[in-house]
Amino acid sequence: MYNIMIVEDDKKITELIKRTLERYGYKAYAVEDFSNIKEEFIKSNSDLVLMDVNLPFYDGFYWCRDIRTVSNIPIIFISARNSDMDQVMAIENGADDYITKPFSYDLLLAKIKGVTRRVYGSYAENSSEVYEVRGLFLHINQNIVEFNRKRIELSKKEFQLLYTLIRNVDKIVSRETLLEVLWNDTDFVDDNTLSVNITRLRKRLEDIEIKDAIETKRGQGYRLVANWSR
Repeated sequence: MYNIMIVEDDKKITELIKRTLERYGYKAYAVEDFSNIKEEFIKSNSDLVLMDVNLPFYDGFYWCRDIRTVSNIPIIFISARNSDMDQVMAIENGADDYITKPFSYDLLLAKIKGVTRRVYGSYAENSSEVYEVRGLFLHINQNIVEFNRKRIELSKKEFQLLYTLIRNVDKIVSRETLLEVLWNDTDFVDDNTLSVNITRLRKRLEDIEIKDAIETKRGQGYRLVANWSR
């Protein structure tokens, strides 16, 4: 089930939302440090953000823009500010939807279901399953990689390679494992073939401004380091 980050400084409202989400099978993470919500977001590996407007330090519009520098994840505003201008500002700053307080939890759940269905589920573009890690999106059925609103289409081998590495982000993946994933064979494939594909993948990632993310661990394999989330 989806992981939802709650950015709301009213602890009572936060707890009510959190309990409701968990009752319906969602995982809910409530922000406690409002001084750096972007950092909290990166650590949370969330699938959706519920964002208030009035927050300590900076308002929700600021944090929405800040999150948009690393991710296209769905963001729904929940706020007592109900003017048309506030809703327009939310959308212009990158929000997907806006709910005014007080609200019914049935409406909140419907909004969450709608946006997750559109982004991740049956209504997603070309019915593509999306795998996201720290703002890097892999569109599984399309071999497309997206970061910071830039997209590239990889070859089948390049995509399989990246998908395997990103599912083990920050961990070393052995050459044997990668050879088995890409060719189902570890004995009769030239070892240099894997090196060539790694080199190609590195160059493709540079096209979306991700550099030096794939480390070579001599005698062990390769590791994908999420340096794009810093």
